[in-house]
Amino acid sequence: MASGVKPRVKVPKSAAAGSSITIKTLISHKMESGRRKDKAGELIPRSIINRFTAEFNGQNVIEVIMEPAISTNPFFEFEATVPEAGEFKFTWYDDDGDVYEAVKPVAMA
Repeated sequence: MASGVKPRVKVPKSAAAGSSITIKTLISHKMESGRRKDKAGELIPRSIINRFTAEFNGQNVIEVIMEPAISTNPFFEFEATVPEAGEFKFTWYDDDGDVYEAVKPVAMA
């Protein structure tokens, strides 16, 4: 497991049915490309968040496949329509098999 990995998510606490909301996500991660060398001249192994998904009440909202060129601490901002009260589930997948999750509820306004 990569050390210091922490997902952060901003989702409005409530929204009107059928409205569009802005969601912001950030995960603290070094995102090592596997192309840099350490002080001994050895390649540092690749370690990136390679996939991000967001679901609302089990329905896919967004899926992002990431490559080594993505920056450290990947940030995503996107819009989602909220048809009803429910729960957003955010999942980040690491190269080493670790999975990081965050869950945020949304109530109807």
